[in-house]
Amino acid sequence: MYDTLDEVRADISARLANAAANRHSPMHTPVVATTDADARVMVLRAFDADHWTLRFHTDARSPKVAVIEGDPRMAVLAYDRDAKIQLRLRGTARIERDGAMVDAAWAESTNFARRCYLGEGPGAISDVPTSGLPLEFERDEPDDVQLVPARENFAVLVMQAEEIDWFSLAHHGHRRAVLARHGAARWIAP
Repeated sequence: MYDTLDEVRADISARLANAAANRHSPMHTPVVATTDADARVMVLRAFDADHWTLRFHTDARSPKVAVIEGDPRMAVLAYDRDAKIQLRLRGTARIERDGAMVDAAWAESTNFARRCYLGEGPGAISDVPTSGLPLEFERDEPDDVQLVPARENFAVLVMQAEEIDWFSLAHHGHRRAVLARHGAARWIAP
């Protein structure tokens, strides 16, 4: 149990950095909510502790992209059941389709992961159950040349966290703190 807000801030940074780097972390797949009251689980790809930014990959054709571009407010909820720590992040998001960061994120992805951007756009209607992928890639990994058209559908969602609500569940008494990106922090009743 932490007794200082500096310890809480360090805990938040360590948990989110681990979540981005470790696919076995319980916070690796947080819930991401947009202003249309829609929520989905996404993979946290990167966390920058100095700037409080989180990076996710998304399909540029996804409905959430239009929602974020219309109203960038966003929230993220992550929970570590074993540690009994909940993080609620509030901030703004932006969609990046081009540039060094997006190119690096694309390059870091495997061809198997990139194939998701070859198929139908998220939410496309189908008369039969479908993965949305072209049939030839249902089970097989495309090569680099086959993936060229997928790149235009790939985008990066970057969330700038402005506030993080840290909540620790404990039998002897819960603790909660709210921290702002620019340093303000306070303990609050759970």
